[in-house]
Amino acid sequence: MQQIFRSFFLLLLSTLTLASGCGTLAQDPQIPTGGLNSNAPDEDPAYSSDGRYLSFASNRNGHRDIFLYDFQQRRLVPLPNLNRRDSSQDQPSLSADGRYIAYVSTERGKTDILVYDREIQRARLLTANIRGSVRNPTITGDGQSIAFQTTQMGQWNIAIVKRNIKDSP
Repeated sequence: MQQIFRSFFLLLLSTLTLASGCGTLAQDPQIPTGGLNSNAPDEDPAYSSDGRYLSFASNRNGHRDIFLYDFQQRRLVPLPNLNRRDSSQDQPSLSADGRYIAYVSTERGKTDILVYDREIQRARLLTANIRGSVRNPTITGDGQSIAFQTTQMGQWNIAIVKRNIKDSP
């Protein structure tokens, strides 16, 4: 009887601890220094699956741009030809190794989804024929498929673009 009571008590204590959020599993969040954060809003973080890179959007240059931080080198990685002064870039998503960045841009005067290839330093427009708004892109680990939300059909729906990486930027 005492063993049953002890087991029940430990189960109840564990359940209450986890449910209240007071367990020892929680850690205080850290705000890294060294170029990752700025005095401007830094938002929409997205890790590469290996954890080496973190992409995010920021207004630190006076307009909305995409940035890429390399945790191994502890610095921002240049992204030539991605950001434009006359438009905003937002909501980045990274492929597994950080080579491809899917993102939202207003380069054409409306929201579009583009994929930037860091190796060739060029972006490819994926939503040229979409008439509605787009948002929230996500890219597969290999960079071949991009899913995003679109209002092309009058309500928010999910669209998927499969691309041939051999033929792309």
